[in-house]
Amino acid sequence: MAIRVLVADDHEVVRCGLRSLVTGTEIEVVAEASSGEQTLRLIAEQKIDVLLLDIRMPDGDGLNTLGRVKLDYPEIPVLLLSTYDNPTYIARAVALGAAGYLLKGCDREHLLEAIRKAATGQDVWTRDELRRVTGALATPRLNADVEVPLTQRESEVLRQLALGLTNKEIAQALSISYETVKEHVQHILRKVGVSDRTQVAVWAVRKGLV
Repeated sequence: MAIRVLVADDHEVVRCGLRSLVTGTEIEVVAEASSGEQTLRLIAEQKIDVLLLDIRMPDGDGLNTLGRVKLDYPEIPVLLLSTYDNPTYIARAVALGAAGYLLKGCDREHLLEAIRKAATGQDVWTRDELRRVTGALATPRLNADVEVPLTQRESEVLRQLALGLTNKEIAQALSISYETVKEHVQHILRKVGVSDRTQVAVWAVRKGLV
């Protein structure tokens, strides 16, 4: 029985490559999307068994799209695709209910096995990935419904940080200095009561801030 897959990635060469990798198997790419909005539209129109979703896309990043998919179509397993081995991305993906996280450099057999497992309702998280984010997900502070008074600029920095951007990328995105970003990040961590960026990203997801 065919496994119907939607591939969502803003790079055509990646979509074509994934289609080529599954050729000759029971896995069938039935639709392709290049943005978050297009992904949601196609899911509403097609029967999808597994969604392969790029983590960084225009028109809303992949993690925001993941959140919307799991809200509206909780039964559809989502495998995130990324160039970045980023613990903040991984923690947010776990918190939002993704079935797994695949690096774009993974080999064909790993990709096929992940799709097959996801299609049967299994998670494909590795022990190492979960170990890296367990501390962040289990932090008591993150489970408490605590209001944290952030300034407007701190909120802007937090949103960028939770998307997995580095301090340098945040500085460029907000047109402020690198040192200013570092200062804001330290203030945010202190106010939220956590020790690292991954924990504060998970907190932001659970509070619905990103």
